[in-house]
Amino acid sequence: MIKLVLFDIDGTLVHTGGAGVKAFAKTFATEFGLTQGLEHMRFAGGTDTALVRKFFHLNGITPAAEHFTRFFEHYVFWLDHLLPQSETATCPGVWELIRALQALPDAPTLGLLTGNIQLGAEIKLRHFNLWSEFVLGAFADDHEERDDIARAAHRRGAQFLGRPLRGAEVLVIGDTPLDIKCGRAIGAHVLAVATGGATREALEQHQPDWLISDLRELSAREICRHRR
Repeated sequence: MIKLVLFDIDGTLVHTGGAGVKAFAKTFATEFGLTQGLEHMRFAGGTDTALVRKFFHLNGITPAAEHFTRFFEHYVFWLDHLLPQSETATCPGVWELIRALQALPDAPTLGLLTGNIQLGAEIKLRHFNLWSEFVLGAFADDHEERDDIARAAHRRGAQFLGRPLRGAEVLVIGDTPLDIKCGRAIGAHVLAVATGGATREALEQHQPDWLISDLRELSAREICRHRR
């Protein structure tokens, strides 16, 4: 049975109205004088750290630690500033699924598996009063590659439960092929939801365990009793 459910954030739990992308653009413009090229970046499924590294590379900026620190210090300011001005919404069925999972007799632990840095994730989810619903998580601060972020989340889940955690006891919920890929990297079940960065057809090609249009289509009991 499923003991740990790991949620992606953008396009899976919430829509931020592009606040994250706008905060990236503002930071690059105000701190580095870069105003062109962001439109060629693909954000869906990427990690904040990898996206910044790629943009630095495209613009000939050395990916030094101080440049990353400078970027993220200002990025979180802009994100916090822009989020209330953006058209935001929780994805359909999010609150219902969270409450149903928490109400199960053998309720799974709820965590985050996201390409956001931790403070960025907190800013986004606090905007929707969702941050406190999750007891653990792994973020772009932990690793640059999403597969490694998944491994960190798996490890933290095992530490939280105080015992080894088989991949088959973990469920990853996400909206992009990269969410499916990172779930497979830890041997987890994967629920793909077409509310964000990819079409149903694109998600289907990567063979998730479930593929749904939104989180209202599957019950908490169906999810947590799934076995391999």
